[in-house]
Order: sequence, then structure tokens, then C-alpha cells
Amino acid sequence: MLKIGSESGNSFIQQAQEKQESLFEKLSSGKKVNNAADDAAALQIIDRLTSEVEGSRQAISNVYDGISLAQVAEGGLGSINSDVDRIRELTLQSGSGALTDIDRSAIQDEISQLQSNITSTIEQTNFAGKPLLAQDGALSIQAGSGAVQTIDVETQDIAAKIGDVLSIDLTAGTSVEDALNAADAAIETIGGARGGLGATLNRFESVAQNLTQANVSAAQSRSRMQDLDFAQASSERAANDVRGQASIAMQAQANQQQGQVLALLS
Repeated sequence: MLKIGSESGNSFIQQAQEKQESLFEKLSSGKKVNNAADDAAALQIIDRLTSEVEGSRQAISNVYDGISLAQVAEGGLGSINSDVDRIRELTLQSGSGALTDIDRSAIQDEISQLQSNITSTIEQTNFAGKPLLAQDGALSIQAGSGAVQTIDVETQDIAAKIGDVLSIDLTAGTSVEDALNAADAAIETIGGARGGLGATLNRFESVAQNLTQANVSAAQSRSRMQDLDFAQASSERAANDVRGQASIAMQAQANQQQGQVLALLS
């Protein structure tokens, strides 16, 4: 049996169909690389960039959690500092010789309220259930995609460090001098803790900025390799449609010629 162009015609049609399917997949997904058949090397790079982008995105979220944590701790210390300042002021007031025992008792009542407020602040300053001012230690925040890219937020046992302030009792033997020394020491301790948290906050903010920029750069690189040029793909699809139609027409003509030859031979 004679075969006139049937194999080549079928090959052209098959190629056009495969190209059509590939272009349809790309247009549907918006990606020019959907699998290894499209571009194996590019797909590997895209996968690595995707891992980098997602890792950086989670690290940024972690960093902002760290910022919130440090801000909560600093806010608690700020409240305690205000209460200690007031205790110092009341201690100075109690040193006036013009006051009576009743006056000093009233002053001590306010000091006792402030001490209770400090204790409550220490107990209630938590982040996600973790105490920030009730024990010495550190909370580690994963601030990058690498295993060692962490930032520690220090926690402190503030009650133990300012215990002398919490035990001031001007009506039970605490002298004005001792009370003032205790308040000054507490203010210095709290100031140091707040300074450490401030430095940690600055570090978090710097890391967040760097991670955000790196994430944007990685996402842009991935986009250049992965995202489809719709105008170009649409143009290719139109051209492929024409080639496919031409192949079908050629195959039909070849089949017609083959039929004519067979008719003559018969």
C-alpha cells in the first residue's frame, strides 16, 4: 500500500497538539515553567528560590513576634519604673519633720499599694503564656532561614532584683535613707533592663528590614524565571493554531491523494 505523507502529517499534527497543550497549561497557570519538561534547570532554581522566599516570609513573621514580645516586656518595666519613682517621691515626703505618725501611715498605705501593683505587673507581663519579668532566662526567636540565625530576648526575675523596694515599710523600721537607696538601686536595675530590651528591639527592626528586602529580591528573581509573558504566549498559541490547522489540511489533502491512487490501482 502506498503512503503519501501520512506519517509526516501525523507527526506535524501531534507536535502541534503537544505544543497547544503546553501553551494551554502555561496560560492556565500563569507560569512558563510548570514541570521539569519545560526547563529542568530553571525548575530547580525556582524551587530553591521558593524555599528561600517562604523561609524568609516566616522569619519575618517570627521577627515581628519578637518585636511584640520585647515591647510587652519593656512596657511592663516602664510601668514598674513609674511606680518606683512614686515610691521614692513618697519616701522623700515622709522625711518631713512636720508630718505626724498618721501622715506617715497614710504615705505607707500608698507605698504598699504601689508595691502590690509592681508585683501584679511582674506576674501579668507575659507573651503567649511565657513570663517575661518573673524569671531569669531567654526566649529564642528564629530570625532567619538558617539554623543559627536566632535572636534571644532576655527575661529577668525583676522581683528578686528589686526586692528591697518591695519590702519598704516606713512605719515598721525602714529608714528614709535605706528606702531611698533601695529605690535608686531599683531604678538603675530597671533602666539597665529597659536599655537591653531597647537594643534588642533595634536589632529586630534591622533584621526585619534586611529580611524584607532579601525576600523582595528573591521573589523578583523567581518571578523573572517563572512568570509567563501572556502576550508572548498568546501570540505563540495563535501561531500554533495556524500551524495545526495547516497540518490538518495537509493531512487531509494527503489522505485524498492516497485515496485517488488506490482507486486508480484498483
